[in-house]
Amino acid sequence: MSVIKGSTSDFLHNNVKVFRSRVSKTAWQGIFIAVIALIVATLTVAYIEHGDISTASLIDVQKTNFALWVLDIVPFIFAFWGQYSSTVLAYEASAMVMDQTQALRDKADTFEKQARHSITHDLLTDMPNKELFYDRVEQQIVSPRGKSMFSVLMIEVANYKEISDTLGRNSSDSLIKQVAVRLESAFPSPYTIARLENNTFSMLISDNLADKAVLELAESVHRVLHDVFYVEQVKLTAQANIGIVHFPQHGTDVDTLVQRAGIALYMAQNSNKGCAVYDSSFDARSPKQLTLMSELHHAIENRELELFYQPKIRVADGTLSGVEALVRWNHPKHGLLYPDQFIPLMERSRLIQGLTLWVIQEGFTQCAQWHEQGLDIIVSINLSAKDLNNPELPDLISGIKGATGINPKWITLEITESSIMTDPDAAMQVINRIHDMGFQFSIDDYGTGYSSLSYLKRLPLKELKIDRSFVSDLLQDESDAVIVNATINLAHNLGLEVTAEGVEDPQTLELLKQEGCDLAQGFLLGKPMPEAEFTQWCRERNP
Repeated sequence: MSVIKGSTSDFLHNNVKVFRSRVSKTAWQGIFIAVIALIVATLTVAYIEHGDISTASLIDVQKTNFALWVLDIVPFIFAFWGQYSSTVLAYEASAMVMDQTQALRDKADTFEKQARHSITHDLLTDMPNKELFYDRVEQQIVSPRGKSMFSVLMIEVANYKEISDTLGRNSSDSLIKQVAVRLESAFPSPYTIARLENNTFSMLISDNLADKAVLELAESVHRVLHDVFYVEQVKLTAQANIGIVHFPQHGTDVDTLVQRAGIALYMAQNSNKGCAVYDSSFDARSPKQLTLMSELHHAIENRELELFYQPKIRVADGTLSGVEALVRWNHPKHGLLYPDQFIPLMERSRLIQGLTLWVIQEGFTQCAQWHEQGLDIIVSINLSAKDLNNPELPDLISGIKGATGINPKWITLEITESSIMTDPDAAMQVINRIHDMGFQFSIDDYGTGYSSLSYLKRLPLKELKIDRSFVSDLLQDESDAVIVNATINLAHNLGLEVTAEGVEDPQTLELLKQEGCDLAQGFLLGKPMPEAEFTQWCRERNP
């Protein structure tokens, strides 16, 4: 504190010196004018009284003229008053500057605190947001208290969408605010309550409570939200569902806990109690997959993931056009796992963005190496719905592009119809930014999602891929043949190439050739292969 006072005092002293020097300059000018006026007055009086200007006449008028005595004092008054005024004004001006500077600093500190707060808190409710909640759960796991059990509750306002559709967004937001106030007032610290999504809240119970106590707490949540809410003079009730997980019984990392809390919440939606504790029997998939979530975030670190490459062949002449990069997981216990066994788990957590970043890095690097070796191959890489809603994706791709030195024309990014329709505006912004860098896009699994021709027309597409479900029965199902023909014609009219997936026999390939399909991929043409095997396959195909 003494150092701050000393620096403030020095700052004030230096400012005073500067201001005094400027004000004193004006005061000395006043003194100079007063002295000139005194000299002129003395000369004038001497000439009037004695008829000439001499030393004797000047001395005489100074002795006898009272008015000149007054003028003699004026320069001294100016000098004193000027120095006094300059000091006062300098101190006042310096103090004003310091006050304004401090006010600006206070405002800057306030804005910085508000910015930090907005990053970790929900804008509508001012509750901790998803990122802050995940961080607090992770801190609980790694802290000494993390060795003991704690619980996570996922709370859903089940009729939120109904209220929003009926009364509008403002009314549903008002309901969420009231729900947040009730939860925070009913469950203060040490409980941590956060808003994860539109109508979903989460609660961290750091105490080691027994199952019965946690269920009683969940029942308390139901009671808190049972009373009527008033939104724009309309009485509303909030129907709550609650999913519960315990650490470490149901997971040892935050992603697993939240994912399984979501499963428990889903079961609660279909139960009469509106509450459910996670159980492995809730997961309809094989027991093997129940443990995968906790192992996924180590897969990249342990270099267990690998890209396989499936050839894309030109139907007209059989030449190699490119490859699709497909991720595989070399699990140390379960062996080689295919994407449908772990990608859905990743998409339900934050891990999918890390996987996408790894695939882009590996795919870009391999593509650059092939082109250095003289293999003119276009690599197709899949993006998920969460990727297209990530505003940082274009910058990540730009950085990897610069690091690997690839030409954007060597890369095609595959997106699905459903991933675009999740949030069309956000997806279009991300897609257009990436396209502006020179990258091309392809619609994958066309026909299986909720198609929108208006967005299909607006997208900067290069290619349209027909889903294998239409290609596999092309020879037997007339409806599939009509869909394939219509899709090829639509794509060509839009200036797009068409790729048929799942080509397994020569007859299907021949029919696609007759229909004018541009590219094809499938086991008939080449299975997905590791990089070394695919490179060897290319060299044997084109010696």
